[in-house]
Formats: sequence, C-alpha cells, structure tokens
Amino acid sequence: MKIVASVVILAFASVLAYAQGPKSCEELKSEIAKKVEANGAKTYTLEIVAKDKEAEGKQVGSCENGTKKIMYLRTSPPPAAAPAPKPAAQPTKPAHTPKKP
Repeated sequence: MKIVASVVILAFASVLAYAQGPKSCEELKSEIAKKVEANGAKTYTLEIVAKDKEAEGKQVGSCENGTKKIMYLRTSPPPAAAPAPKPAAQPTKPAHTPKKP
C-alpha cells in the first residue's frame, strides 16, 4: 500500500512540475550564473543565442522549448595593474670608525 501511495504522489508531483511550463531564458541564465560563480569562476560570459546559430563556448542550457541555447565562455581576467617600481636604494655610507694609534 505504501508503494502505491508513493507512486501516486510522485506522479502528481511530476504533473504539477510539467504544468508550470519551461523556464524563461533569463531565469535559467540567472540560475546557471549562480552555479558558475559558486564554482569559483569570476571571468565568464553567458549568452542566449538561437539554437541553430554558431557561437563560441560551451552549451550549458537550452530554453524556450529548445529554440534557444545558453552558451558559456570563459574570458581572461583583466590585466592586473603593474606594481609601482621601488625607488633605487641609496648606498649607505659606512660608519666612521676611529683609527687606533
């Protein structure tokens, strides 16, 4: 009896999930961005393009009933500012030591 009840509950849950319909591209893109950032990526782009359009990167999702895809492209970080050059060290004069007679 428990098995039958479990199957009915799972079937009902899947019907409800299907009735909500597919996610919008922007909503899916936002979810993917959160996952990418949680994995430590800082410099990347996510782009929504038509399914049949050639695009750089890796496909990480599809939306609008498969008519569009979301592409992930890792980008290079902006160049870090060069550290300021250190001033040249001044030669130090040796301390004057008196001569012994």
